[in-house]
Amino acid sequence: MKITQLAKMAILILSLTGLAACSSTGEEAQEPAVAETESGVDATTRRAQELEAEARARAAAAEERMARNALNTTVFYFDFDVAEFRQADRDVLTYHAKDLAANPSKRIRLEGHADERGTREYNLALGERRANGVLNFLIVNGAARSQIEVVSYGEERPAQTGQNDAAYQQNRRVEISGI
Repeated sequence: MKITQLAKMAILILSLTGLAACSSTGEEAQEPAVAETESGVDATTRRAQELEAEARARAAAAEERMARNALNTTVFYFDFDVAEFRQADRDVLTYHAKDLAANPSKRIRLEGHADERGTREYNLALGERRANGVLNFLIVNGAARSQIEVVSYGEERPAQTGQNDAAYQQNRRVEISGI
């Protein structure tokens, strides 16, 4: 019997809540709908087009910021004894390739480096393999081979001196420099 009384009470409360919600919609809520239909669909369509144009402008501005930031990144680091650049660098290198494709007169130099471990000859070859890996990626993504020069310095131009992992990491790199 208590369950029946609770059910009746719940139905009564829900009915009163629904009735109160419906009665709160007065004339003021109907006025904007009337005003909207009076101005026609053109105003609604115009506003939607404005919002879409604003969204495109924001997206273009964000893309421009990303491109500027990417083009400011000119050093790409490598793991020990590896000539393949990191997956995380792909997007930045793609921006560099697009920039070269858009500016045919632009010239860059890819400078390959290695840490001091290994022989001089091995490190020169490793620096060259690293720079050539970046070169191939840039060409595949739109750059012209004639725009890019490749140089390997091996271990000869360290970015950081020292014989620890932090120094070695800074020295395993390819740098993009303008010619």
